[in-house]
Amino acid sequence: MTTSQPRDPAAGPTPFPEPEEPAFLPAPPRHRWGFGAFLLVEAVLLASAAFVSALVGDTGPGPLPMRVVLLGTMLPTMIAAGVAVLITFVRGNGPVADLRLEWRWADVKTGVRYGCVGLVFTTVAAYLWTHLVGDANATSAISALVEDRRMSISAAVVMFVYLWLLGPICEEIIYRGLLWGAAEQLQWRSERWGRVAAFLLSTAVFAASHLEPLRTTLLLVIAVPIGLVRLVTGRLPGSIVAHQVNNFLPALTILLGALGVASF
Repeated sequence: MTTSQPRDPAAGPTPFPEPEEPAFLPAPPRHRWGFGAFLLVEAVLLASAAFVSALVGDTGPGPLPMRVVLLGTMLPTMIAAGVAVLITFVRGNGPVADLRLEWRWADVKTGVRYGCVGLVFTTVAAYLWTHLVGDANATSAISALVEDRRMSISAAVVMFVYLWLLGPICEEIIYRGLLWGAAEQLQWRSERWGRVAAFLLSTAVFAASHLEPLRTTLLLVIAVPIGLVRLVTGRLPGSIVAHQVNNFLPALTILLGALGVASF
């Protein structure tokens, strides 16, 4: 007669589910840059814009040439984002650690979800805002520069790619990367409070930094879902994706209008 032996727990794998990742991640390694680095990047942004303006010189009466519009729109933000990344190498642990640039597909999915929800709220807010202030005051600065103007296919595609993909990357590096990291590193009651403070500050500064006072309220509506992705995931790629989702329709509108395919 044989008796059954109890199964050794170590004999085979136990199919326990993976624990879910916490919403608030451990703080990144400390770095040696703060608000001074952000102010430097903002100064570089403004100086780059002034340099581009001086470089092209007096363009005479009438609308700005399209090459000037493209250079003035793209170069300052790209240069400033490049300086932000450089600061993390010189004074920190590099952009992956300091700006939380770790790539995860889960963050991409979260960014798409929040971006789509944000796009709905932004569309409704833009509609109400246009009725409140009128069509002339509701137009963004970049839209005003290219409104009712035809572009070459190459110029239109470059503008579209920048507004949809590259611009959001640069802006997120500056505001929800560098500024967020500076705010988060202050001495708060807890890490959670530090992240909430970083969310609130970066959202407000992002809206104000566009230097479009009439559109600041609308820009706050745009910024909140993007910042929430950064807050929830604890990393930057999700907010980049949400920002890109939010920018897609405006970028597409400018592309179609510039090519004469549609008028809005």
